[in-house]
Amino acid sequence: MISQILSVSNPLIKLCRSLKQKKGREEARQFIVEGILHVGEVDEAGWDIDALIYCPELLRSDFGQQLTKKIEQKGTKCVSVPRDVFESFVEKENPQGIAAVVKQKRTALSSITDWRLMVAVVSPQDPGNVGTILRTIDAVGVDGLILIDGGVEPYHPTTVRASMGTIFWKPFYEASFTEFVEWAHGCGARIIGTSSRATLDYRNIQADTRPVVLLLGSEQKGLLPEQMEVCDELVSLPMRGRSSSLNLSVAAGVFLYALSDFRK
Repeated sequence: MISQILSVSNPLIKLCRSLKQKKGREEARQFIVEGILHVGEVDEAGWDIDALIYCPELLRSDFGQQLTKKIEQKGTKCVSVPRDVFESFVEKENPQGIAAVVKQKRTALSSITDWRLMVAVVSPQDPGNVGTILRTIDAVGVDGLILIDGGVEPYHPTTVRASMGTIFWKPFYEASFTEFVEWAHGCGARIIGTSSRATLDYRNIQADTRPVVLLLGSEQKGLLPEQMEVCDELVSLPMRGRSSSLNLSVAAGVFLYALSDFRK
């Protein structure tokens, strides 16, 4: 049964607003998902939806209305809210009138099996980059993403939006750098690091039989010297213009398409 909420001070609406902040997400172990595409992907991927909130005035799409009924029929808590209440917690301009409160997932590095190509990023600071990298690894067919030493957490609203729903399908993991190195060495993985100062052009990487981790540094600092030391090799992108570097997610895409042949 679909209930109705009319007040912005309702506990569920307060929860939705708190999930816009990292502290709220960490305390609740939940996150907010906005929009028809993303809510549809959450449902199809089988993630646990704790509550669905929709605004009849804004939700005009037939698919969105059918999606609401489908989720409600599964026994999920569904509530209808007026426009002012809905807009009090969503971030997207011109919202589509549907959002979900979803349980977070935590997966250990030790659970990774049968893989050939992974991406690891040290302390990323831009949630849009993390989401775009998730979208890219889905396109390339990479096995997963490892987020090292904090930085942006994967459930940031901008990360979720930038992933275009792929966050619900591609596995991702969070670890310290020490945990990552121990895991990689235990797997017999080949760690390929990236650096603007590396002398090896990415087009000259030679394939071998080992699984590969592409290791990327943060947007501001890149890989630190001690992080470069654990890499089996360092590679760079040729820069022919005045720019000295590429956006992190753009660089990741170039490297990953070059490395994708290693999975064949």
